[in-house]
Amino acid sequence: MKIISIDREHYPAISNIYQQGIDTGIATFETSVPSWEIWNETKLPHSRLIAVQANTVLGWAALSKVSSRCVYEGVAEVSVYVSEDHRGKGVGKVLMQYLIEESEANGIWTLQSGMFPENEATIALHTSFGFRMIGYRERIGKLRGVWKNSVIMERRSKVVGIN
Repeated sequence: MKIISIDREHYPAISNIYQQGIDTGIATFETSVPSWEIWNETKLPHSRLIAVQANTVLGWAALSKVSSRCVYEGVAEVSVYVSEDHRGKGVGKVLMQYLIEESEANGIWTLQSGMFPENEATIALHTSFGFRMIGYRERIGKLRGVWKNSVIMERRSKVVGIN
């Protein structure tokens, strides 16, 4: 497995994996995959990665800004999605490790992630990389007409923004 930077040519595979996540009902509040233009605009220009093996995209990871306020310029939101055929095989762990390294190389001091509490695999992945639960949002939004709770997890860098 190789980890490489995302280019526009990868977006069909990325969008397919994103749709698989949407279809689970426990990965995101999104109900449809955005166009490349919207996806590209909402992700930071750095820290956009895919896991590839034998010319097949196994998963992707990227960061988004959490705020336009300058005080939060070193805070980013994590997205990690793995193809349904490759879940539970360590792809998410490899992507997260590289994403953390890329984020720190680009001055990000805090990573945060929101997830549904029933997404136990995602919570376990984040916990294994030092994320801690910092909040629980009750009935924060509706997905397919049903109120959903969310968990907020955060990881503070030990190398960026320490002084």
